[in-house]
Amino acid sequence: MHRMTRIETAEVVVTSPDRNFVTLRLTTDEGLVGLGDATLNGRELAVVSYLRDHVVPLLIGRDPHRIEDTWQFLYRGAYWRRGPVTMAAIAAVDVALWDLKARAAGMPLYQLLGGASRDGLLAYGHASGRDLPELFDSVRDHLEQGYRAIRIQTGVPGLKTIYGVASNARSAEPTGADDGGRYDYEPAGRGPQPQEEDWDTPAYLRHLPTVFEAVRHEFGPELPLLHDGHHRMTPIQAAKLGKSLEPYDLFWLEDCTPAENQQGLRLVRQHTTTPLAIGEVFNTVWDYQTLVSEQLIDYVRSAVTHTGGITALRKILDFAAQYQIRSGIHGPTDISPVGMAAALHLDLAIHNFGIQEYMKHGARTDEVFRQSFRWEDGLLHPGDEPGLGVTLDVDGAGKYPYVQAYLPYNRLSDGTVHDW
Repeated sequence: MHRMTRIETAEVVVTSPDRNFVTLRLTTDEGLVGLGDATLNGRELAVVSYLRDHVVPLLIGRDPHRIEDTWQFLYRGAYWRRGPVTMAAIAAVDVALWDLKARAAGMPLYQLLGGASRDGLLAYGHASGRDLPELFDSVRDHLEQGYRAIRIQTGVPGLKTIYGVASNARSAEPTGADDGGRYDYEPAGRGPQPQEEDWDTPAYLRHLPTVFEAVRHEFGPELPLLHDGHHRMTPIQAAKLGKSLEPYDLFWLEDCTPAENQQGLRLVRQHTTTPLAIGEVFNTVWDYQTLVSEQLIDYVRSAVTHTGGITALRKILDFAAQYQIRSGIHGPTDISPVGMAAALHLDLAIHNFGIQEYMKHGARTDEVFRQSFRWEDGLLHPGDEPGLGVTLDVDGAGKYPYVQAYLPYNRLSDGTVHDW
């Protein structure tokens, strides 16, 4: 077996071509390079410090082939476990080690994970609009791009700016730049303070079923449609929404209620057959223990980047498979091309794949992170280059320094801060 002796250097690269990304770059004494994504949207520098000040000194001289051992060392050895900062840092190390191992083997990573279980990966895109005509135009645009499944996010009468609508006043130019391609929807706004948005749950619950009725009437019964509730409802409100959306046959209703209260999903499940997807803010298998074992959800939404890497997420998905629960890995543009590639390799290998979220990165991001994945006829494939198939242009990354940015937050009409 070809053996890499030791990790020689570990560099944390922070770059902001279209938005902020944090990348761990490991180099072995044989000159191979492995990449891992450590981006935590709106709190990027916390992970940078965790890596640079605490983790990198532990990596120098380690055997890069000992992936499971290194994962356990970083998780158990810190004593203070879990949480998004810790798990994003561990994920970056884990993915970089898998990248190195696959590069050393001279094969794409999915081959080391057991080989392909399918030819391509169903992906969904994000259609949105402040009103129905704008939403319909966005759906048609995504269909023209080849998407076979589409998430529907819409404005609510009486509310000015809400999550998920690309044409909101501030969301349209998230980078504050004139020369780069913009994302379909990038909520993190650059600047010294987060943007305040407004929210009204009863108005949303009244309006949303009418939107899906109109979308089904316009685009027919066969197009898979998804919707993200973004943690804004109580369990009984989520149950009401899931039941009211049943006539429109959703592929899933995502994050219908804050799932830190895992028992709250019991109430939702009792009242609706709309499939449920949960987990983009989860970090470990413990967040899923009740949800999976009691079959309270249908899709696992964690990102490789925020859930301890490929090693950890593979174990969560194997656990979920025992209960016929499938994957729906988190994949917006705050997951870098490195994290996205890791997700695609894992998607291709596992048996219980469901769907992959896919937002296209901006042009400058694609220049800094050169990728080998394919997007053809609504299906993704990670490509067949060794490792992840992603190369970081370090010099190019240096042209785009970190820019302070925050995710928005919500207030109700009486001024109460609400889940965004």
